Amino acid sequence: MNLSQLLAHFKTELKDVYEEEEVKSIFSVTVEHLLKLNRSSLMMNWDKELNSEEEAQFISVATGLKTHKPIQYLLGEAYFYGSFFKVNEAVLIPRPETEELVDWILEENLANKAVIDFGTGSGCIAIGLKKYGKAAAVTAVDISEAALALASENALRLDSAINFIHADILNLDIEGQFDIIVSNPPYITGTEMAEMHQNVLAHEPHLALFVPDERPLLFYEAIADFAIGHLKENGKLFFEINEYLSEETIQMLKDKGFTNTVLRKDMQGKPRMILATRD
Repeated sequence: MNLSQLLAHFKTELKDVYEEEEVKSIFSVTVEHLLKLNRSSLMMNWDKELNSEEEAQFISVATGLKTHKPIQYLLGEAYFYGSFFKVNEAVLIPRPETEELVDWILEENLANKAVIDFGTGSGCIAIGLKKYGKAAAVTAVDISEAALALASENALRLDSAINFIHADILNLDIEGQFDIIVSNPPYITGTEMAEMHQNVLAHEPHLALFVPDERPLLFYEAIADFAIGHLKENGKLFFEINEYLSEETIQMLKDKGFTNTVLRKDMQGKPRMILATRD
C-alpha cells in the first residue's frame, strides 16, 4: 500500500469521527512522525510504497483514532512551544492556550528567578520556562507519580534541570520562597463535562481536568493560599483559568489580598489567563 492509498483508508475509516480536512491533517502528522516526511515532502511522495511493518503502524493509528483516542497519545508525543513532549494517558495533552500562558510569563526576566509550577503534568510549563526563560530554579509539583515520571523523562530529553516534587495541591507542605508561581490546575465542572468531546472524556486523566460543581475554584484557592506565604516581594502568580469563571477567580484573589490582577484573553478572545500580585 502506498501513501495515497493509506490516506484513502484513513478517510474511509474515520469519516464518522472527523471532518475530511481534519483527517488529512492527522494523516500528515502521522506521516511526519512515522516516516519523517514533512508536509512538502509528503506532497512529492504520495506513491511511496510502505513495507509491511510501516503499513501496520498506520493501520494501528487509524484503528485507535476510530475509538476517539487522541493522535498525540497514539504517537506518544505532542508539540509544545518549540519542542516535542512525550505524552501518555497519565497527563493532559499540552494545548495552544497554555503556550500563550508560557509566552506571558516569559515577558518577565526569569534569569535570577525561582519558579514553581503546580499540576505540572507532562512538565510542559516548567520545562518551557527553564528552557526558554533560563529561570534560575524551577520546581514542578504533581499528585500523580506517573505524570512526574513522564515529566522527568521530558526534562532529561530537553536538557532542563527541574526539581520535581510529589505532592497534593490541597495539602501542601513545601518550603521556600518563589518569584513566580504558576498553575494550570483542574477547573472543569461536572456541568461542563457534557459539552466535552469524547476523545477528552474517554482518554485524558480526569484527575487533571475536573472539579466539583460546588467548589470549582478549589485548587485556585489552595494555590493562592500557598502564594500568600511563599511569594517573594514583587512576586507574581499566574493562572490558566476556566473562561466561564474569570470574574469569580478575580474576586477570590481579591478576597485573599491580591490587590493587582490582570485578565488576559487567548487568541480566540476567551478570558483564559490571570496574573495576580500583592502589595
